[in-house]
Amino acid sequence: MTKISTSNKSDLLIHIGIIAALFIVLFLGFFFVYLPYSTNHGQAITVPDLSRMSLDELESYLDDRELRYEVSDCTFVAGAEPLTVYGQYPKAGAKVKEGRKIYITLIKQTAPTIPMPKLTDLTFRSAELSLRSVGLEVGQKTYVPDVAKNSVLKQFFNGREVAPGTPIAKGSKIDLHIGDGLGNTIFSVPDVVGMPLDEAKALIRGSDLQIGTIISVDDPEKEVGTIVRQRPEANRGERIRVGETVDLWVVGPVEQEDTP
Repeated sequence: MTKISTSNKSDLLIHIGIIAALFIVLFLGFFFVYLPYSTNHGQAITVPDLSRMSLDELESYLDDRELRYEVSDCTFVAGAEPLTVYGQYPKAGAKVKEGRKIYITLIKQTAPTIPMPKLTDLTFRSAELSLRSVGLEVGQKTYVPDVAKNSVLKQFFNGREVAPGTPIAKGSKIDLHIGDGLGNTIFSVPDVVGMPLDEAKALIRGSDLQIGTIISVDDPEKEVGTIVRQRPEANRGERIRVGETVDLWVVGPVEQEDTP
């Protein structure tokens, strides 16, 4: 066995220096040669943009680039193609190693339902903000004569008036009836006394007025369904504004009108 000479201080320092140099060489070789070689250091892959890509395209596309993916979340986007990529992490353009997993957010195939908010009596601007906040959109706007200018009078979905709380698919369009402020127009009250109820309703609505309270009365001398009184009255020369209501007294049982 070779014996290291330590007969003097100079020999000892030389041997210590040799050992230290070997240690430094091994240390640097491990971190700058072995580790980079074993971990493919510096061989980075640029993450591609996967947005709007379908699942079928995604799998083969990432396989060709030695990357993987995992669906981490799903969301619904109105008007977007279902089962396509909406978001990803890492973002497009990031540098990653081979085999890195890309986490993606997919667009749902079916829209979730949300309760319909109450829009009546709100201004159009407030109603629009309320719809957007829950994921709905403003559809067709119809302006109708009413003193409440720019106020929502009725709300509709698929052509039918929809009540607050009704489940509606997210992304749906809600049609609105909005007051146009023309209710300041004043004219004589139409006379409907003596008319059948259905004809009276048609005349009142045709005059841009609304049906108010319908009160049932007994009058054996009048035919059932005949108007025997109205408020405001026409024979007193009273005048009325567009959009206001007319109360009716009708012979026999009647059904009340739905008020907006």
